[in-house]
Amino acid sequence: MTYARILALTSLAMIAFAGNSLLCRAALNHTGIDAASFTTIRLMSGAVMLWGVARLRRGTYTGAGNWLSAFVLFVYAAGFSFAYVSLPAATGALLLFGAVQATMIGHGIWAGERLRRLQLLGLMLAFGGLVGLLLPGLSAPPLYGAVLMLGAGVAWGIYSLRGKGAGDPTRVTAGNFLRAVPIAAALSVFMWNGAAVDSAGFWYAVSSGALASGIGYAIWYTVLPALKATNAATVQLSVPVIAALGAIVFLGEAITLRLVLASVAILGGIALVILEQQQVNGAQQIVPVNRP
Repeated sequence: MTYARILALTSLAMIAFAGNSLLCRAALNHTGIDAASFTTIRLMSGAVMLWGVARLRRGTYTGAGNWLSAFVLFVYAAGFSFAYVSLPAATGALLLFGAVQATMIGHGIWAGERLRRLQLLGLMLAFGGLVGLLLPGLSAPPLYGAVLMLGAGVAWGIYSLRGKGAGDPTRVTAGNFLRAVPIAAALSVFMWNGAAVDSAGFWYAVSSGALASGIGYAIWYTVLPALKATNAATVQLSVPVIAALGAIVFLGEAITLRLVLASVAILGGIALVILEQQQVNGAQQIVPVNRP
């Protein structure tokens, strides 16, 4: 794969991931669709698209997902949708990304990974940015929406950890999306009194599921083997930034100084942890030639 193609595909994947936040916020803020219906339609259209992509790929691939991962995926998707009823797109993307990375870093620490000084500094910086973002004030995000989005991020982090070594990522994700559909449908039935779907909201949800989720994940899994681990981790730092720019251009959202400072602290702190960990891993892989 050429460098130009890697760059193009990586950029498309990051735009797709950021697009999920923009599409969800636009649908729930500017159309008549409710959060439960958005979740169900998103998961359904994502399942159809991912299975289509998986069937078109050549070769023998393993993995079909499982019900526990599907439930965790549903928790992420539902929390994501209900959070965006009140959260701005940029703030939601930042909280989601921070929670995902914190979950995965926390799992590494629990599994016995030791943090170096720069990594501890990075964690403190990221945590301080999160606290600063959520402190009460005129520009603070709604607490209910923020908690839901943090929960969605934790769920996605767990989902990602469970997916390691589970088989072909596209097939596994397709299977989990498919299994999550009846769970989301049950939520829609439970919240039937508040259900509402209009044409615009329906197509926003389909676009989020089929394009931003289905095609986005397929592109990411295609380019991921060509990326170094460091690049794959750090390039995702661009997603909240892209979402913030998209929110300004397409949704007319204002970016506050609090959000800018919190973004620098959270993304910068996470970057320190990721980059330092990759240096440690690289050093551990160096074996002296003359070692007995």
